[in-house]
Parts: sequence; structure tokens; C-alpha cells
Amino acid sequence: MTANPLLADWTTPYELPPFGDISPDHFREAFDKGMADGRQEIDAIADNLEAPSFDNTIAEMERSGDLISRTARTFYNLSGAHTNPDLQALEREMAPKLAKHSSETFQNAKLYERIADLWANRDGLGLDQEEARVLERYHSMFQRAGAGLEPDQKARMGEISQRLATLGTRFSQNVLKDEADYQLVLETDADIAGLPDFLLSAAAEAATARGLEGKYVITLSRSSIEPFLQFSTNRARREEAFKAWTARGENPGETDNRALIAETVSLRQERAKLLGFDSFAAFKLDDTMAKTPEAVRELLMRVWEPAVARANEEADKLQALAHTEGDNGDLQPWDWRFYSEKLRKAEFDLDDAELKPYLQLDQVIAAAFHTANRLFGLSFEEKQDLPIYHPDVRVFEVKNGQGKHVGLFMGDYFARPSKRSGAWMSAFRSQHRCKGEVSPIIVNVMNFSKGKSGEASLLTFDDARTLFHEFGHALHGLLSNVTYPMISGTSVARDFVELPSQLYEHWLSEPEILSNFAVHYKTGKPMPESLLNKVKAAENFNQGFATVEYTACALIDQDIHTLDDPEGLDVSAFEQERLKALGMPKPIVMRHRLPHFAHAFAGDGYSAGYYSYMWSEVMDADAFAAFKETGDVFDPQTAHKLLTHIYSAGGLPDPAETYRAFRGRDPKINALLESRGLAA
Repeated sequence: MTANPLLADWTTPYELPPFGDISPDHFREAFDKGMADGRQEIDAIADNLEAPSFDNTIAEMERSGDLISRTARTFYNLSGAHTNPDLQALEREMAPKLAKHSSETFQNAKLYERIADLWANRDGLGLDQEEARVLERYHSMFQRAGAGLEPDQKARMGEISQRLATLGTRFSQNVLKDEADYQLVLETDADIAGLPDFLLSAAAEAATARGLEGKYVITLSRSSIEPFLQFSTNRARREEAFKAWTARGENPGETDNRALIAETVSLRQERAKLLGFDSFAAFKLDDTMAKTPEAVRELLMRVWEPAVARANEEADKLQALAHTEGDNGDLQPWDWRFYSEKLRKAEFDLDDAELKPYLQLDQVIAAAFHTANRLFGLSFEEKQDLPIYHPDVRVFEVKNGQGKHVGLFMGDYFARPSKRSGAWMSAFRSQHRCKGEVSPIIVNVMNFSKGKSGEASLLTFDDARTLFHEFGHALHGLLSNVTYPMISGTSVARDFVELPSQLYEHWLSEPEILSNFAVHYKTGKPMPESLLNKVKAAENFNQGFATVEYTACALIDQDIHTLDDPEGLDVSAFEQERLKALGMPKPIVMRHRLPHFAHAFAGDGYSAGYYSYMWSEVMDADAFAAFKETGDVFDPQTAHKLLTHIYSAGGLPDPAETYRAFRGRDPKINALLESRGLAA
């Protein structure tokens, strides 16, 4: 290899990034060369004297940019999953440069002229379905980047894009710093009162990792703090932890994200108006299934109203329970999970302390693999001694039913200070056939609590559901079967991309999965049928809370991105005022408060698009019903249609047509309301 492995051909197994040879300083050189090479490639396409054709314009663009793409994928996967100060500094430096490079590409007048010519004459080009879709995506992307604007407007669009890239990077790093810096150290018997063994084990491991041997540490990872809020009988420590959790990004000082949000919202609105839209939400939704903010709000409010009514009923029950236990004050947000866990135990004889010993991480991974085998014939073989970026990462070769290599799946499951919070799927390489057969390398990143050395790592049921969710995304990437990178895998409309992941969650709760893979980590005995029945019976317990917690975020996301004049925005006051107007129950806090709402402000990702989970849920509830209606949740014919029309199709067809091809009709919202137990 050369001195810089990012500039050399990778001779590693499966052409994995040679992680052990890459240092942070290699990335700057690779980014600079990648942008320079990419600029030459784009200029050559734009300056081609031949009449534009699909092959010499669109296909050439799909074949270009290998170095910048490979470098960026490696860099941003590391900056999310295993960062360090050098990577973070480079991320801040590169964000506006990469945004400028992108703007220069998408605002190249001669290149846009070629694409516009192809678009105008598309009916006479003899394109197949995939080529037509790729052309449509390029034409749309160039228009939405401002390619058709006047020169001064283009320049302003470029400035906005660069500044937004900087703001998004700072936002994300601020949240990570708040999360990494915080630790709730537990030392006394009063500190750990009520905590079950599985949580004490994970908290001891977290303490050891932070040099606090013999103590216990609760972190701001959801898999650590939520169980603490469920089981701790120390109300003062619950309040302390909860307030730290919900104050991420709002603490005074260098990590305060509120000014960044205000500037981001203002710049997004300006960009939307330059492109002729009334609001940023209108701009963002124009390229989705929903199409308009009005359609999104109609869906959200149909769910919000019954959810608030249910949540208020739940709050009354919890308040009454608290009173019977001698707590005569008002129910507070740091009390909800504690009393809710007690109420679930009382109503269903079920709690996480009883359930969690049956949910070993390794067994839940095996369950996700088994489901993929039953549905799609896939097999997974763990590979040792491959390049990995952290010792916790596991790598599996994926093969189809005929034994042919499909791709690699990487699992990175445990929380650590170098990893941003949440759970996600990403790709080190996407499937395509544009330059020969290229197989995908897909990664799932989680933040589960790690068990003590030599002990099983145990999950909550929500953790297990998260694993299945992200693995659904992974399958969407692994099973992709298209020619062009533009529409590979999860490159679909934002409010469609959650369908494969949310649909996959349904199989976790099925008796075949739980009875075979939910085995006690000490005895090896399967979960008793009586416990299985309790799990099923309690599926919609606390559903008002869960729905309100999520839907409030989706509504506020829409509200802040439809502001006509966001100048002088006071982010905290805005959040409080809108929640009050919506009738947000006082003991419930948004799942993601604005100062740490990374979906919306750590880049454009889910900005004005957090509703997507619920939009997709309308489809996933209805889609799983297609299996249920056959009497077999692994029905081969239905699974084949699912593979053909959804998991392998990438962004080839129109999402609405895709769903109709699978289901035979449009989805029905009643399936969502029924699945959440909110139907009238």
C-alpha cells in the first residue's frame, strides 16, 4: 500500500476498508484528491461535445466519484460510530468544503443543460424503467439544488449549503459531548435502591470503562438511563438523571445548540423560498410520498387526538398509584417510567426485570438472522480476523439460498463515549452493477449496555425491537438488486424508507421467534408460555405515552419548519408554546427535545420528515396484515412479493406504486390505529 491507504486499491478480504492502516490525517489528503478527481470527471461530462445521451451523461455520473465516495463513507461511518478529537476537528473543517463541492456539481450550468435536455426528450430515448427513474432523480436533484436559478441566487444557495453543513456538524458534536461528559455515579445503597441485577451489571461495566472500578455509572445512553428511570426507587436521583437526559444541547456554554437551531431554521426557510416554496417543510415534502405539510399534519392529528386522550387516562392511573404508595405530589416526567413499570406489573404481572433475562443480545441477533432465512433464504456466517474499526464490531458474510455471496453485514452493538447516541444503519459500500457486480457492506450501529466481562449482554424488549428495526434497514441494503447506485438499497423517499425496518419489527413478537430464541441466559430454558402470553397481552400497555412522546416531536418538527418568519426564534420558548397549544400532557416530555433533536438538526436527514416513521407505520401495519391473512407469518408467496417489490427494488419504482404492487391496494390507516390499540 502507499503511504495513504485511502488512495490505494484495497486488497483486504471483501475489499473492506483497511481500518488498522488508516489514521485521521489520511482523510484530508483523500478528501482533497477525491474532490479534485471528481471535479475533473464532472467537467469532462459537462464539456463533452457529443449530444447528451443517457450513457454519456447520467451513466457517466454514476460511474464517477469513486474516491470521494469511498473516503466519505469510511470517514462518516467512523465519525458516527467511533470518533475522536482529530476526526471531529476534520469533520468541522470538511463539512463546508464538501458542501461547496456538492453545490458546484449540482449548479454546473453546462451539466444541468445536458440533464434538462435528456429530461425534455425522455419519451424518445428508449429508456428502460430503471434508467428512466435514475434520470428523473438526477433532474429533480439538480433542480432542488438550484441549478435553474439566476447566478446570484445560485451563489446564495451555495453559501447557505456550506453554512448549514457547518451548523449540522456542530449540532451533532455538541450533543455527543453532552452525552459523553455526563455520568451519574452511584455509590451508596440509597443510590442503587430498586435496581435489578441486569442494570447493576451494566452500570458496573460502564463504571469500569470510566476508571471507576467498584462503583456504578448510569450514562445518557437510552439503554442505560431508561431502565434506571424504570426501577430506581431514589426519586431525587431519577430527577437528576432525567433532567440531564432532557437538557442535552441546552446546557449553557459551548454545547448550547439553541442558537444553531435558530440559524438553521432561518437558512432552511431562505433556501426554500429561493426555490419557490412557501416553507422549508413544503420544499422537503414535495419530494416525498406525503407531498404537502397539510397531508402530514392530517395524519399526525388523526393519531394525536386519541393518543392524548389515552395518555391522560394513563396519567390518571399512574397518579392514583403514586398516591397509594405515599407520593402525594403531582406526577412528574421522571416518575412516569417508574410508576408505569409498577402498573404493568400489577395489571399484567409483567416487568422488564422478569423479561430481560430471556433477551440475550446474541440470541436476538440469531432471531433476526433466522427471520431473514425464513423469509428470504439468507444465511449468515460470522467471519474472524477481518479488518474492523473497534474490537466490539462483528462481521458476517451473507449468502442467498443458492449459497451465493450477497454481501457483508457488520454489527456494532454497544454504547461507548466515542459513539453518537441512537441506532442506525449505514453502508461502507452499496450494491450496484454500474461498474461490474458490486456487493454491499452494511453496518448496524446500536447503543446497548454491555454486560460484565464473561456475562451475557441483556436487552429490554424495546432494545430487541430496535435491533430488529435496524436489521430491517440492513436487509433493505443487502438485498438491493439494481444497476445504478443512485437508487440502490435505502435510496428511497424518506417516508418510505422506514417501511422495511418497521415491518421487520413485527416478527420479533411472533411465538415462533420468542419460543425458540428467548431463552434464559443462565438456565438456557425457553421463555415460559405464560410469560409469552403476558408479553403479547401487554403489547399496547402505555401506548398513549409512547405515541404522544413520538408524535409531539413530529408535530413540532413540522411547526418549526413551516414558520414564515423565523427571525429571532427563541427555541425553548417556541417548543413550550407549541406543546401547550397542542395540549401536551404535563408529565410527558418529547422523545427528542429540539436542542438534541439530531434527526432534524444534525444535517438535513429527517428535517421536516420525522413524521416518516408514522407515515411508514400506516404501511407496515397494513403490510404485516398481508402475512397474517394467509395464516402463516412466513408465507412464501407473500415473502416473495415483499422481496421483489420492496426489499430488492431500491428506489426503482414510485413508492406508492411499490406498495400497491405488494399489497394490491393502498394502505389503510385503521391498521395503524388498531396496532397501537387506539382505534375507536
